[in-house]
Amino acid sequence: MQILQCVPNFSEGRDPAFLEALKGVLGKHAVKLLDLAMDKDHNRSEVNFLGAPEAVEEAALAVASCALDLIDMRQHKGSHPRMGAVDVVPFIPVRGVTMAEAVELARRFGRAFAEAHQIPVFFYEEACTSEARRHLGDIRKSEYEGMLKKLQDPAWRVDAGPQRVNERWGVTAVGARMPLVAFNVQLHTGDLDIAKQVANAVRSVGGGLRYVKAVGLPTEEPGVVQIAMTIENYRRTPLHRALELIRAEAARYGVAVKWCGFSGMVPIEALEEVVSYYLQIPGFHSRQIIEYHLLPE
Repeated sequence: MQILQCVPNFSEGRDPAFLEALKGVLGKHAVKLLDLAMDKDHNRSEVNFLGAPEAVEEAALAVASCALDLIDMRQHKGSHPRMGAVDVVPFIPVRGVTMAEAVELARRFGRAFAEAHQIPVFFYEEACTSEARRHLGDIRKSEYEGMLKKLQDPAWRVDAGPQRVNERWGVTAVGARMPLVAFNVQLHTGDLDIAKQVANAVRSVGGGLRYVKAVGLPTEEPGVVQIAMTIENYRRTPLHRALELIRAEAARYGVAVKWCGFSGMVPIEALEEVVSYYLQIPGFHSRQIIEYHLLPE
């Protein structure tokens, strides 16, 4: 059985009716909706669905088109980096789909989406057309407000669509990748500078953990700041290792972790090392979980 996952992110996180509209669209397609998540601080939403590759491709185009009708980037503000209404559309091979097949589908989707809506599209991660575009952060750097200037740079010729910013909908990145773990850690302090220092110590570009991206962000909760983290390869950088490094770095400032949470879904395999480390069960494997065997082969 072939199973492909898609986790598009949208620049709207404060109107519950938005998610209901997306849910209604996905209900018309032969895909399994796993999760809908909305973050008002980030002003960002995420939908997570999977199914047969052809069905996922059709559903992705339909749900992205629906989101465009409801978002105007000229009015968008939020704490999370963003560059477009449909900010990013990743395709993730789950079972029976190779990464090469996911790349082919991602590029086909990107070209169709760009042509249908006249939106500039960049391909990233495994779908990238050059190493300079592999990392989403490099593409999204300067965000929506800086895209007009960025697209005037010959080094940033788009992979699909027009070589100009769509003022209402911005720019979209489409990619193929392995599953990410989006993990947020709240710290017991209102000092945003501490959050930024801790995030810099943890993330790869700051000399921290190889497959971690992290940023310090404010929250609406008084006396609390957040480390918003993405682990790009949970096999090589286990989740517990990132959390323990955050604890250690925060302790330098006399700050403790308040609570943690996932943003969206998490692969069951990503929790193997968490269970093994905190419960001290060497060699724990997800196959020891009963429900694991209910998954289709």
